Amino acid sequence: MRETSLLKLIAAWLLFSGVSVAFGMAWLWSDFLPGQTGVAAAKLTALLSFVGAFGFAFTYLLSRRWSRRMKRLELFIEALPSPNGEPLPEDGPPELRDLSRAMRATAERVRSVVERASIESSRRETILAGMAEGVLAVDQDLRVIFCNDALTNAFHTRKPASEGRPLYEVVREPALQEILDFAVHSGEADKSRFRSSSAGRWFEAHVLPLGEGAHRGAIAVLHDITDIQHQEQLRKDFVADVSHELRTPLASIRGYAETLLDGGLDDTENNRKFVEIILNHAIRLNNIASDLLVLSELDSNAPAIPPDRVPVLDVVDSAMHTVENGAALRNVRLIRGQCEDCAVIGYRFRLEQVLVNLLDNAVKFNRPDGEVSVQCCHAEDGRVRITVSDTGIGIPSEDLKRIFERFYRVDKARTRSAGGTGLGLPIVKEVVERMGGNVTVESQLGSGTRFIIDLRAA
Repeated sequence: MRETSLLKLIAAWLLFSGVSVAFGMAWLWSDFLPGQTGVAAAKLTALLSFVGAFGFAFTYLLSRRWSRRMKRLELFIEALPSPNGEPLPEDGPPELRDLSRAMRATAERVRSVVERASIESSRRETILAGMAEGVLAVDQDLRVIFCNDALTNAFHTRKPASEGRPLYEVVREPALQEILDFAVHSGEADKSRFRSSSAGRWFEAHVLPLGEGAHRGAIAVLHDITDIQHQEQLRKDFVADVSHELRTPLASIRGYAETLLDGGLDDTENNRKFVEIILNHAIRLNNIASDLLVLSELDSNAPAIPPDRVPVLDVVDSAMHTVENGAALRNVRLIRGQCEDCAVIGYRFRLEQVLVNLLDNAVKFNRPDGEVSVQCCHAEDGRVRITVSDTGIGIPSEDLKRIFERFYRVDKARTRSAGGTGLGLPIVKEVVERMGGNVTVESQLGSGTRFIIDLRAA
C-alpha cells in the first residue's frame, strides 16, 4: 500500500487540530449556557486540547524529518558534477523518492557532459600547444586567454604566459596588438604580414573573432614566413639584377649596330672594331644565358640522377685544358701541384664546371706572369680536398662574405670588362653543396686567393 503524501498528512493533522480546537472552544462557551455543567465542558476541552497539541507535535517531527531529507538533496546538488558521496533519500513519500531518482539521473548526465567537455578542452589545448605555429587568444580587454609555446619561443616571451595577463606584457608587438584590437572591436577576420622588431622575423597573422557581443575576444595564428619573405626578396633582386645585366650588353649591341647602319660600315678604320664590340657583348649575353640555365637546373625540383664515382685527376686535367688558351693570352702559368690519385662521389660534368669557373676567374683576375695552381689530396676527415690558388689581386675582406651571392662582383667595372657575369661563384657553391661538400675561400688583398673544396671520397 502506497505511503500517504507527507504534505497531505500534515494538512490532515492541521485540519484535525483545528477542528479539535474549535470543538474545545465551543464546549468552553457551553459552560455559560443553562442546564450544562462546567466540569464536563472542562474535561472535554482538556481532551481536545491534548489532541491538538499531539497533532502539532507530530507535525513538528515530520517537518524535521522532511528538513533532513531536503538538506541531503541540497548537499547532493551543491557537490555536482562530482557528488561527495552524500546518499540521496531512498525512503519517504513517493514525491521525495521520485525527486531523488530524477536528481540522480540528472547528476549522471551532468557528469557525462562535464567529462566530455573536459576531454575536448584538454584535447584542443594539447593540439594547440603542439602546433608549430604560434597561437594566441585574448578576451575583450586584450588579456591573454591562451598562448602556446611556439609563440612564446618566437617572441622570446618569459614562460609561462599566465592567463589574464595584459597582451603588452606577453608580446610587445604593436602590429600584432593592432590586428587583435581590430578583430575584437569589428568582429571581422583579418590577415596581414608584419616584421617583429624583437624577434627580427616576418610573420603572417590569421586573426578571427572569438565569441559575440560585448564579451567578444580574438584568436590569432602566426606563421613564420621569414624564409618565404627572404626567397621573395631574392627573387625580386634576381629579376632586377638580370634586367640590369642584360640591359648593358643589349644597349651596346644596339648602339654599335645602329652606328654601322648609319654609315659606320664605310668607316674602314673602325667598322671592324665595332663588330668586335658587338661580338664581345653577344658572347657576354650567351654566357649570362648559359649561367642562368645552369642555375635554373640546379634550383629545379626535378629528380637528380644518382651520383657516380668521379676520378679527380681526370677532371683537373680536363678543366686545365679548357682554360689553357685564355691563360696563355694573359701570360698566366697553369700549374698542377701535388695531386693524389683520389676519387669523389658526385657528377663529373658538374665538378668540371666548378673547376673551370674557379680556374677562369683565377686567370682573368691575375697579374701578368702570374700563376694558378691546382692541388688535390685526401683530407683527415675522410674527404677529398681540392684547392685552386692564384697570385692575383685578391679579394677585400669586406667582400668575402658576399662573393657567393648571385650577380655580386667585387670590382664591377673590371669584372664586366673581363666578361664576368657574377654567377660563376654562386654556381660553384650550389654544385658543391648538391654533391654533399662545402667550399671556402681565403684571400688577402694584393696577395692572391685560395678556394678550398671538400667533397665526399668515393
